[in-house]
Amino acid sequence: MSEKCISDRSSNSEANWAYRTQAGVQGAPFQLMLKPSLQLKLGQSLTMTPQLQQAIRLLQLPVLDLNAQIQDALEENIMLEVEDLPDVPQTSAETTAEVEAIRAEDMWQQRSAERLHDSGWNGEGRPFNDFADQSGQTLREHLLWQLEMEHFTPRQAVIGEAIVDSINDDGYLETDLEEIVGGLDAESGFTMDEVQESLRLVQRLDPAGVGARSISECIILQLSQLDEATPGLELAVKLASNHLDLIASQSLGALRRDLRTTEEELHDALALIKGCNPKPGLAVSPAAAEYVIPDVFVRKVDDRWIVEISPTGVPRLSVNQQYARLLRGSGDHAVLRSQLQEARWLIRSLEIRNETLLKVATCIVSRQTAFLDHGDEAMKPMILRDVAEEIGMHESTISRVTTNKYMHTPRGVFEFKYFFSSHLSSADGEDQSSTSVRAKIRKLIGAENPGKPLSDSKIANLLSEEGINVARRTVAKYREAMSIPSSSERRKRSA
Repeated sequence: MSEKCISDRSSNSEANWAYRTQAGVQGAPFQLMLKPSLQLKLGQSLTMTPQLQQAIRLLQLPVLDLNAQIQDALEENIMLEVEDLPDVPQTSAETTAEVEAIRAEDMWQQRSAERLHDSGWNGEGRPFNDFADQSGQTLREHLLWQLEMEHFTPRQAVIGEAIVDSINDDGYLETDLEEIVGGLDAESGFTMDEVQESLRLVQRLDPAGVGARSISECIILQLSQLDEATPGLELAVKLASNHLDLIASQSLGALRRDLRTTEEELHDALALIKGCNPKPGLAVSPAAAEYVIPDVFVRKVDDRWIVEISPTGVPRLSVNQQYARLLRGSGDHAVLRSQLQEARWLIRSLEIRNETLLKVATCIVSRQTAFLDHGDEAMKPMILRDVAEEIGMHESTISRVTTNKYMHTPRGVFEFKYFFSSHLSSADGEDQSSTSVRAKIRKLIGAENPGKPLSDSKIANLLSEEGINVARRTVAKYREAMSIPSSSERRKRSA
């Protein structure tokens, strides 16, 4: 075939292809013939079902947050109920006595309310019944109640209330007296002398030391309430006035030299100062306590450590069988059926949570029996991977379980994470826990000669003699983490 024929065929082919393509774009009846076929592919994928997502979410919640979630579920889902203990049957006499007790209590409360209403405050200020219930009161309420009870003149009461409003929760006056004068009614003509006199009256209220403008004044106010014949009182006032910095640094030798006093007199004075409350306001309205509810309990039975899920931490849920029976054999009530499924998921998720907690806690206890028997110095090194490999779970799951979960043991209540610590090598080849090394450092410092405290290098050498290889900077890091001063600072305090 000639080159010309080949060229023509090639040109015709390209032209036909261009025509077909153009026709296809313009909607001409040009179609590609596709054949349907089935293909089988083999692969793996992880699907997060709603039940699994819920179980993971509940697993990482602490007890208080979990109880809140359960309470919300009980209010929203009619198919859920709490498993209660069976009620103890009462006799008719017990029932009658209970009814009479409730009736008597209601009458007493009614009469008390009437008496308070009749004895309301008729003068200026708030009525007396505003202060009738002193339970759970704040420091401000406590002081204002005393203002009403004490013999304050009307002008002193107005100034006193302004002063009380400027006292913080610790009991200290935060505002300058000049600002208090400026905040009062200018037309009434309040003077600085009146404000100072009212402040002296407020500082005589309970608790002792309230209304102070400094820690020094706070201590002096408390000391002033002691009998003048109290041993060491005069010296204690001098110390509180001018030498609190030396007391804080434990420079007892310098105090004896400056004040030219004996060790016994200094001891009595320091005892009086230490008996004072540096934050008197908290005695009336203490900071809200933070409670920890253990997730598991650990106890020793027949020389074996037993781990149990806390019976009071999380309420036990069950499906309301009365409603569940109504749905059997019926295709209606789609909403109730959905709630029934959600209730079963929640119950199963809580079971998974308890099972996982029990597995992890049991593994921790089995590895840390020496700690439970002997204390911090016997703590074994352990990381998340150790527990994950032993119980066949992922490290991320172990991390969720050990966060904000607490274990009640004969040695106290500990967060699960407390039992995990890094490894430190030793001469005998057995790794040491950083927690046990901290305990050894604390023990060495506690037994040192106060006049010759151990340096970090010396502590590292002593640990090395016990076969524990630890650098000086590591000793310093652990010491600072335990809020223990350096050897030079400890030497100054003992001087």
